[in-house]
Amino acid sequence: MFSLTSKSAVITGAGSGIGKAIAILFAKQGATVHIIEFNLDAAEKVVLEINALGGVAIAHQCDVSNQQLMAQVFDEIGAFDILVNNAGIAHVGNVENTNADDFEKIFRVNVQGAYNAIHCAIPLMKKNTKGVILNLASIAAIVGLPDRFAYSMSKGAIYAMTLSVARDYLSENIRCNSISPARVHTPFVDGFIGKNYPGKEAEMFDKLSKSQPIGRMGNVNEIAALALYLCSDEAGFITGNDYPIDGGFIKLNN
Repeated sequence: MFSLTSKSAVITGAGSGIGKAIAILFAKQGATVHIIEFNLDAAEKVVLEINALGGVAIAHQCDVSNQQLMAQVFDEIGAFDILVNNAGIAHVGNVENTNADDFEKIFRVNVQGAYNAIHCAIPLMKKNTKGVILNLASIAAIVGLPDRFAYSMSKGAIYAMTLSVARDYLSENIRCNSISPARVHTPFVDGFIGKNYPGKEAEMFDKLSKSQPIGRMGNVNEIAALALYLCSDEAGFITGNDYPIDGGFIKLNN
């Protein structure tokens, strides 16, 4: 089950964290993985790791917010089966202390980046008469989180785009779903804690972990496993849905 043998997957932002875990798992399951990443060195390290496991991966350096460059990369890749929109950046702040530059940067990377990838992917998938798109949203698209104004905006857009694309391309045999994680332990989380709470890293890590009702953060492999299912043939009856993977945060956080 959940084999991706003979399939090709494009994953944005797969140089670290959740994207990296998805890339490695998809390659283990037989997919040829194309990594689109701003940080080419990080992408090439993931490629080497996948190759060492016997998988096949190719790194493509690109700024996802630049549609012209993205179109060139997709032309190089050619036909493929799966797109995972994972690339994204975070921001801390409410509407008053989020300046216009911060807001625009979040929009360009998180929203326009996903749009660019989907815009480039759909014509190729239509030619192939099938395709799967998976977007990384967030619980921030569904519930109000403090000091996450711009980030929540961007993930709300991802949630809405997922439903729109799923509806528009039903007849083209193209499925589109999203995943909404709560806090997941990634290098970004460690960097955020280290930057904002020097000397209190262990204390803050514990506090952030316990903000999930389940009592811990998610790990990247758990997110990757859900991504694998939703992109596999076994999920062929699923489209136009968002899947919270949140340790009970949305429903149980009283």
